[in-house]
Amino acid sequence: MNNDYLKIKTLGELKATGYQTKSIKDELRDNLRNNIKEGKNSFEGVWGYENSVIPQLERAILSRHNINLLGLRGQAKTRLARLMVNLLDEWVPVVLGSEINDDPLQPMSRFAMELLKEKGDDTPISWLHREERFSEKLATPDVTVADLIGDVDPIKAANLKLSYADDRVIHYGMIPRANRCIFVINELPDLQARIQVSLFNILEEGDIQIRGFKLRLPLDIQFVFTANPEDYTNRGSIVTPLKDRIGSQILTHYPETVEIARKITAQEAKLDERQSGAVYVPELAKDLLEQIGFEARKSEYVDAKSGVSARTSITAYENLLSTAERRALTTGADSTIVRLSDFLGVIPAITGKIELVYEGEQEGADSVAEILIDDAVKSLFPEYFPKINKLEKKDAVTPYDELVSWFFQGEGFELLDDFTDEEYKRALDGIPALNQLIKEYQPDFPKEDVYFLKELVLWGLVSHKELSKSRFSEGYQFKDLYGSFISGL
Repeated sequence: MNNDYLKIKTLGELKATGYQTKSIKDELRDNLRNNIKEGKNSFEGVWGYENSVIPQLERAILSRHNINLLGLRGQAKTRLARLMVNLLDEWVPVVLGSEINDDPLQPMSRFAMELLKEKGDDTPISWLHREERFSEKLATPDVTVADLIGDVDPIKAANLKLSYADDRVIHYGMIPRANRCIFVINELPDLQARIQVSLFNILEEGDIQIRGFKLRLPLDIQFVFTANPEDYTNRGSIVTPLKDRIGSQILTHYPETVEIARKITAQEAKLDERQSGAVYVPELAKDLLEQIGFEARKSEYVDAKSGVSARTSITAYENLLSTAERRALTTGADSTIVRLSDFLGVIPAITGKIELVYEGEQEGADSVAEILIDDAVKSLFPEYFPKINKLEKKDAVTPYDELVSWFFQGEGFELLDDFTDEEYKRALDGIPALNQLIKEYQPDFPKEDVYFLKELVLWGLVSHKELSKSRFSEGYQFKDLYGSFISGL
């Protein structure tokens, strides 16, 4: 609909244009059909769902269904619901002053019907933009029928000098006020069963009951529910008759590849321009960050039923840059490069986002976060260097023998947190066997990223029990395993 319609101010002018009323489900369906024909993406900015969730969601919209998005936290369920707003017509007419967005051509409230009766074609109308046609409610156990459906308003009754038997004393709840809108109820299982029951007739018939009034309001609403499978066992469930009335249930999922996860993190991370300009992040560091989330989702210490939200990687990325930025500020540098040792700074972002099982609680949240970082290093290591086998023949020669020998003969190697970039590079360049290893297996690795790769070698050897790593107040120390055992004795 073009903006010329906005000049129309009365019902008579609207009728003269030949305007046809359309239900919200038909609006969504028609505009989606046009987008599909034109090859236009209706769900911009949602990655990894192109061949799974989005086709199912489009089929549900084409079928005019109410929808339940079922998935673990951080799977873009609410974002998908919000993006459906873009499939609505840009403007729709409403009776001016109506509480429930009455359609001037099909009024349903007493207010709108009486106004039309009194003024006829002179009935004033206003225009509602699609951005205002989205309403959402987080389901919590304290939500009441009055919140969602409505209740009798004694103040309105007193002001209008009406008895409680008159339907004009009703104060409408959130659902009637969302007439001709997309209405989202997040975490549906958290809604008490008796409140869920109150949704039956609205979904099926358009009837609402308030304090003995049986109002026939054929509400025109696109319902989208979101639910977490964990909730079905922990806190509540969706009552079966309500599930029966929801047309399509669509399962969401986490990103299936590191590449997709990286796109999501890059899009969602909130960075200061000075921060993103002053801190260089190697591509390998971005991969490692996302790999932590993948490791967490399969870790024996993490509750798989609870899931590991995509927000874990997003906040971890923000923390990673802040760790490097803080070091640059401390050392007086204008810019810096992210180091693997900076990943110590992402631990607070991980510990607050993962639910641990009993074994994880025994280890401690910080220890589990460190284990996940080590596991991520271990997973990425074979993509760049020869695999380290657990069991080798006694005299077997490995590509890492010279490097391990260097640590055996030395006193250990320290990387301090407050090293300037020059000191950091000088320290890593001072290990001849490490330089040779990079030259042999990654000769074409980007120059600015190579120091992160050198650190990855050291952390990788630690995770494969070839070297030992210990944290002290100023930084990390790497030693030969045997040497650290002797010093322990």
